[in-house]
Amino acid sequence: MSHEETSVVSTLTTIKDYIRWASSRFAETEISFGQGTETPLDEAATIVLHTLHQPYNLSEGYFDAVLTITEREQVVALIEKRIIERKPSAYLTYETIFAGLSFYVDERVLIPRSPIAELIGDSFHPWVNEHQVFNILDLCTGSACIAIACAYAFPEATIDAVDLSTDALEVAKINREKHHLDDRVSLYYSDLFSELEKKPYDIIVSNPPYVSIDEWQDLPTEFHAEPEIGFKGGASGLDIVLRILGQASDYLSDHGILIIEVGSSSEVLQQSYPNVPFYWLDFDRGGDGVFLLTAKQLKEYRAVFQTPE
Repeated sequence: MSHEETSVVSTLTTIKDYIRWASSRFAETEISFGQGTETPLDEAATIVLHTLHQPYNLSEGYFDAVLTITEREQVVALIEKRIIERKPSAYLTYETIFAGLSFYVDERVLIPRSPIAELIGDSFHPWVNEHQVFNILDLCTGSACIAIACAYAFPEATIDAVDLSTDALEVAKINREKHHLDDRVSLYYSDLFSELEKKPYDIIVSNPPYVSIDEWQDLPTEFHAEPEIGFKGGASGLDIVLRILGQASDYLSDHGILIIEVGSSSEVLQQSYPNVPFYWLDFDRGGDGVFLLTAKQLKEYRAVFQTPE
């Protein structure tokens, strides 16, 4: 431990002290956020509370609790590791919160942070009747956070979750077991729809790779700690999105909906297909770049998205 770190351990005492100190260190060293936390204070609270084995919604009255010397040393060590290695905090704590649920994560998957969590929390209201949702498909599932959150939101539904990364599917298995959903969430190694039977899904939801290659190269160091397969969507960012749009109508029920996050590629998508009635969803808790199309719309515009063999 450096002289500075020793000084911190000897002078700072409470949970509140260490969150404030860590927040200042993060701001001072200009680390990047956006992978589950948005500010230096959020990042600091996440790491400090995890290190102390405390919940993220810890009662405010406990923030004046005095840490033991060992606890202080552990907190300081992890804060410094975050700064030096430039790894997102979720890869240091092996945990993230999505849709109010805890998920295991490591470098094999992207860190969940999609605004789709808000839609799931609202049971996709008003776009579906939650009592008529029986089959859900999550394409590019990664950690299976969307699939598992959907299982909680729709207790009568079965969920199929697909990914082309065997590493990601291993993490998805961990989370499926963690949430005791082996009987309701099925995992498939598949290139989008290729290994699926054509059954009618009431909801198809996807947070696919949608970042252009040029944009990915310019992302901060923390983002390059995540698997690039989860980011790269080709030169335009839309390669995988367009494949989904061209095939989804074959897998939707008559009243089904398709929801896809395209993030920073939303403007390119809209400009490329100005006649398609993408419905861009609004979020109370922040986020954008998520659109919705109905089964009827997808059938009507399917030919627009067909690519030559």
